[in-house]
Amino acid sequence: LTGTDPVWPSSFAVGTAAQSTIAAAALAACELGHQRGQPRQAVHVDMAHATAECLGWFRIDGRVPDLWDKLSGLYRTRDGWVRIHANFAHHREGALRLLGLNPATAERADAERALQGWDALTYEQASADAGLVASALRSFAQWDATEHGRAIAAQPLFTLTRIGEADPQPLPPLGADQRPLAGVRVLDLTRILAGPVGGRALAAYGADVMLVNAPHLPNIDAIADTSRGKRSAHVDLRAPEGRAAMDALVQGAHVFVQGYRPGALAALGYDAEALAAARPGIVCVSLSAYGTQGPWSGRRGFDSLVQTATGFNLAEAEAAGTPDKPRALPMQILDEATGYLMAFGAAAALRRQQREGGSWHVQVSLAQTGHWLRSLGRVAGGFDVQPPPLDPWIESHASGFGQLDGLRHSAQLARTPAGWDRPSQPPGTDAPRW
Repeated sequence: LTGTDPVWPSSFAVGTAAQSTIAAAALAACELGHQRGQPRQAVHVDMAHATAECLGWFRIDGRVPDLWDKLSGLYRTRDGWVRIHANFAHHREGALRLLGLNPATAERADAERALQGWDALTYEQASADAGLVASALRSFAQWDATEHGRAIAAQPLFTLTRIGEADPQPLPPLGADQRPLAGVRVLDLTRILAGPVGGRALAAYGADVMLVNAPHLPNIDAIADTSRGKRSAHVDLRAPEGRAAMDALVQGAHVFVQGYRPGALAALGYDAEALAAARPGIVCVSLSAYGTQGPWSGRRGFDSLVQTATGFNLAEAEAAGTPDKPRALPMQILDEATGYLMAFGAAAALRRQQREGGSWHVQVSLAQTGHWLRSLGRVAGGFDVQPPPLDPWIESHASGFGQLDGLRHSAQLARTPAGWDRPSQPPGTDAPRW
């Protein structure tokens, strides 16, 4: 591990978070390769490269997309601030209707005026009650005093739990020059950013990753970058033929990764316990915003909202000397680090499956990753650095979205270099079968 914080302007150890989670994911993959008969190999991760990779930067046909809707962001309320996430049309329209505005005609200025009549916590709760996504701005102390803050503090960074009995499931033999996850089949049922990043990491280490979207659900532009190395299929679980296709995919899968709101897939019969019963020996990886315990365990959320709710935006602003201007972290590091923890957990659980048998469930959340990031301490002089140029790490490939410029993976494996052989493709490009 080379480099030290700060490498990007922040009072938090975002470089350490990026580097250590990427290194853990790569090392776990290599340990699984060793379990499958390969010699161990060294893993090298440079902090500046890892942090740059966690920016989520990419370019399509020479253009860097604007990944944020014009309504997304922080708003002043009567007594503080709230952050609204409006990157999906149904969230944007719902937020505007909650404010009494017409989604067809309302502008950001209208939302700003309307929120002046709300208290921050009242709007946050009304949004949650309506199935929408918004967070009130809190300090660390305010978050820590809440029941949900205490619940997060009581949970570990992640959990890896045996959920069923099964013999060790044989994985395909590995050649000496194959990547350590070659032959591992991963179903990637994720859309927003942590899960897709985790699946992309598994693909970089050789896994056969199939991204499964539903044709009626929206995606974000970042799918062009996070789909590198993956197949991309459509399955509609509301239709009998879609369920049949998914059931067949599960039977051939070693890993099932999902990032939908808590309970959504369980209602369709695809929770971890049901999957373990249908496919003994499977490894399930589940992502949530706020963990599995406490009053917010069922709440929707995204990185930007978790940063705001749990204290990071205010703490970062205070460290920058602008306490009345809330400030986001320089990248969506909760998403990115959690994604690499998902890849780490998948490989670590597969290794246990090979050694001990059983079915396994890995659970991670953005808020737990945030609590861990706080534990890394603050970075003195964190805003004094200039970010390094990205040019040394950019690679370019044709893709189904256009000419894609993205960042090379920052984990360097000594014997079997990581990388992506499949170009990213739009959802539905591939058939839903192995």
